[in-house]
Amino acid sequence: MCGIVGYIGHRDASSVVLEGLKKLEYRGYDSAGLALYDGEILKVTKTKGKVSALENKLQNSGNTDGSIGIGHTRWATHGVPNDENSHPHYSNSGELVIIHNGIIENYDSIRKELTKRGYQFKSDTDTEVLVNLIEEIQNKTNLKLGESVQLALKEVVGAYAIAVFDVKKPNEIVVAKLGSPLAIGIGTNEYFIGSDASPFLEYTNKAIYLEDGQVASIRLNKSIKIWEIDNNRPIPVLVQELKMSLEATEKGGYEHFMLKEIYEQPNAIKDTYRGRLLINEKLIKMAGVEENLERFTNADRIIIVACGTSWHAGLVAEYIIEDLTRIPVEVEYASEFRYRNPIITSKDVIIAISQSGETADTLAAIKLAKQNGAFVFGVCNVVGSTIARETNAGAYTHAGPEIGVASTKAFTTQITVLTLIALKLGLAKKTIDNNTFLRLISELNEIPEKLIKTLNCNNTALDIAKVYKNSTNCLFLGRGYNFPVALEGALKLKEISYIHAEGYPAAEMKHGPIALIDENMPIVVVAINKGHYEKTVSNIQEIKARKGKVIAIVTEGDITVKELADHVIEIPETLETLSPLLTTIPLQLFSYHTAVLLNKNVDQPRNLAKSVTVE
Repeated sequence: MCGIVGYIGHRDASSVVLEGLKKLEYRGYDSAGLALYDGEILKVTKTKGKVSALENKLQNSGNTDGSIGIGHTRWATHGVPNDENSHPHYSNSGELVIIHNGIIENYDSIRKELTKRGYQFKSDTDTEVLVNLIEEIQNKTNLKLGESVQLALKEVVGAYAIAVFDVKKPNEIVVAKLGSPLAIGIGTNEYFIGSDASPFLEYTNKAIYLEDGQVASIRLNKSIKIWEIDNNRPIPVLVQELKMSLEATEKGGYEHFMLKEIYEQPNAIKDTYRGRLLINEKLIKMAGVEENLERFTNADRIIIVACGTSWHAGLVAEYIIEDLTRIPVEVEYASEFRYRNPIITSKDVIIAISQSGETADTLAAIKLAKQNGAFVFGVCNVVGSTIARETNAGAYTHAGPEIGVASTKAFTTQITVLTLIALKLGLAKKTIDNNTFLRLISELNEIPEKLIKTLNCNNTALDIAKVYKNSTNCLFLGRGYNFPVALEGALKLKEISYIHAEGYPAAEMKHGPIALIDENMPIVVVAINKGHYEKTVSNIQEIKARKGKVIAIVTEGDITVKELADHVIEIPETLETLSPLLTTIPLQLFSYHTAVLLNKNVDQPRNLAKSVTVE
């Protein structure tokens, strides 16, 4: 949510910042802007709309010179999306410029106080309040920029990642972080700033990730200084080598990132279990689980906290973990968990799931769990992310960058990691026998090949999308392990095509949703030949009796459902435990093609952000 880019060095800052903003478009935004300084004149250009509109406005203005610059893609919180509310914002003197990702919760009281002191505000944003607070402290104390930023941040309540510079000190950018991600790229006599590393991957593979409550001074020809906001304690600079490649963040010939990422899932799952699923040795190696095995096996319960697609992956994991380990599992929305005064003990294990590793509600749930003595295990994709650092132990999904806002490979790789954990714990607790363990790991090892075969349904999914693209509602039904898949399928359709969709357990259809069914209502049913197949067939018969249109996901070779359904998509035979890894693929493709046919922005759906880093 929002994107921050900055540069100081010997290059043309406008091109570095603009290209960096394009790399961060996947995060979701409604306006964009940048500030450039050439040593004499501060030039701020910003606009409602896309980075392409900003680029055109910048070229037409001629304000492209400068070797220091900061840029921003804004997702509106305080104030409507317009040019004035877009970032960057500058102080009343025009000497301080800021970009900000996050929310200042007490901005209104600060704004009122600054107004009494003669400050005037052009925007409705909390960010303009913060930059003027920094200026007020500078004027009163005559402190350096970094110290003034530090004192200002002690007065604010909320979340932030900020970058500030002062035209009186044109060789320095000050950055700070609390609750929103921020990375610093280190080049030769140049520095880069980004909400993640993607804006500077083509220039350097060295980065520093700020921790919460830290501020840093970035100066040309000087070493970076980092210190804690609260107590001034200097922090050693830890430089990490980035493993992500620039090629991984490009479309690679696909029309959209989402389609590319759907097709990456066979390899993504292989990368997820590579080095962990040792099929020849007939074992699973996971250091984060092995080093804390007693915490898992002696747990009274496992609580999974997540949001959105990750929450759906957690629901699948609930079925798998309880089945294989007999440990009770609860799956909580992180946003509700943090506020409902939950009962947490030192005998609980919390599994926090987040693709980005920066989800604000999930981070808050982690902090709450740790305060109550629970053991916290993180499952995320982004190396060095906040969740990876805040948890007691964890496992990366190794899915590679996911740029499309609608998660696809995040879902399947998260399920893969959670399945590996369940299998390892089940064997350790002897709640599954060795034959069951071997059968499951053998089948999991085959899933990537079966996924490749499943992806052959692409043209069928397109044909079905052509039939139903103008529908106003859609119902998704599944049972058992595939009930969460129905929820995820509905989420995918609504978030990228804007068609209203709901997911339900198939058995719940008669408890309300059946009232919606008529000849115009498409119902997607996951009807594989595992679990309660006969009962799912009965549900389909009830739908057809009411003239509903059935799109069925069936096991290869199915005859019964084929005779009933209006459309079928076949998937290869697999164990019910692992079936969500296959059944979700047709639903992703159906949603994708529906959205494309409706001319929607598949990779950047309206109002959505890839990583929700503010409440």
